Amino acid sequence: MNHRMIKNILGWLLIFDGAFMTVPLITGIVCRERECLWFLLTIAVCEVLGASMIFFRKPKNKMLYAKEGYVIVALSWIVMSLFGAVPLWLSGSIPDYVDALFETVSGFTTTGASILSDVESLPKCMIMWRSFTHWVGGMGVLVFVMAFIPLSGGSNMHIMKAESTGPSVSKLVPGVKTTALALYSIYFVMTFAQFVLHLCGGMSVFHALNTSFSTAGTGGFGYYNDSMASESSYHHWVITVFMILFSISFSSYYLLLKKRFKAAFTLEIRVFLMIVAVSVIVVAYNIRHIYPVWTEALEHAAFNVSSVISTTGFSTADFDQWPELSKTILVGLMFVGATAGSTGGGMKVSRIVILVKGMGKELKTMVHPNQIKKVTIDGAQVPHEVVRSVNVYMVCFVLVFAASMLVISFDGHEFETNFTAVAATINNIGPGLHEVGPAANFSFFSVPSKLVLIFDMIAGRLELYPMLLLMSPATWKK
Repeated sequence: MNHRMIKNILGWLLIFDGAFMTVPLITGIVCRERECLWFLLTIAVCEVLGASMIFFRKPKNKMLYAKEGYVIVALSWIVMSLFGAVPLWLSGSIPDYVDALFETVSGFTTTGASILSDVESLPKCMIMWRSFTHWVGGMGVLVFVMAFIPLSGGSNMHIMKAESTGPSVSKLVPGVKTTALALYSIYFVMTFAQFVLHLCGGMSVFHALNTSFSTAGTGGFGYYNDSMASESSYHHWVITVFMILFSISFSSYYLLLKKRFKAAFTLEIRVFLMIVAVSVIVVAYNIRHIYPVWTEALEHAAFNVSSVISTTGFSTADFDQWPELSKTILVGLMFVGATAGSTGGGMKVSRIVILVKGMGKELKTMVHPNQIKKVTIDGAQVPHEVVRSVNVYMVCFVLVFAASMLVISFDGHEFETNFTAVAATINNIGPGLHEVGPAANFSFFSVPSKLVLIFDMIAGRLELYPMLLLMSPATWKK
């Protein structure tokens, strides 16, 4: 284990974590809020500590392998969250540190689950920090950092694979740094486009920034206590469209820019869009009696279906009050999630496709044992390593889900609350049903349960392996 190199990269991470806090600091200065001084203090601590980790006992060997890549990614998200929670805690905006950590982890992992009942009472700098953590965490923090720090050989690819979403990861261009810059350029342009559209609809600059940051990261921290219920239909549809757009792999956007249209419109994207369309139609029909006009039912169905499958977590209505069919569909969509390589969470559509195709292959093999069948997607064979990885992921997912359910059940809450609380955190969605529905929050859970849900949020964002390997004794053996 290259401990010095791990320490070095964590130092860089703290440098960038402090730099990210300049956004809420500037917001607080502009709004003349004293609470912004806590960001200044935290920035100073992050910069000093980060610099000392970088320049004290520099690593002689800068090579990293897969094991170090997973450890670095897991530790980076933990450290970033621990320091990111400090301003919320010291300012008194969230008096309890575990609650502040829950809120910060929810922000960085783009989950959107909250312990707050009155968001509007927060200082504007704190509201900005909550939303900006979504934007920072959406594409992946280390993907951004890799574009600036020097690493040897293929070291940065190990980090990119450990942090990026989906069953497999590849470079868009020969250099990983160039790939990171290309992805973030697309990310920035799309965020800016949504920001402009909200301004055109009459939103204030501050509100438009918060909404765009939360949508881009598919996070879901709202500006108002009712999330997006009080927004106009124009803003509902803008957010709906961009939730879908940010749920689609950014590699596809890069391929579209290169005019490789066939390669960009993959089977995963086609299945994803089909699931969205069918779900919207069924839910809209199912809730038609709740709303006086069918277009209103369509609007709410499209928004909330897009919000759940993209794992954004915004809401225009308390869908916990909708008919059972609609709630069942939404819970199912929590697990499906977005496409690989997007800012969305969940299992990812690509894994669902591989699992279904793998199941079909095994059923055909039972009928025709001598027939050789292969799992193919978009005309290409899926490597055995990828199929195996998907199967292992599913086993890990079920075990972590079951263990989390068991631990938080000691709090004595109803099964529906516990099940959807774990589903909402491990899939990085935010709201669940019943006591953790769109009109509620997670504040009532005990400290041990909150720590479990914090673990689930980070593990879900990093797709389980980095956090599980971090806890494995074998990872630390020489």
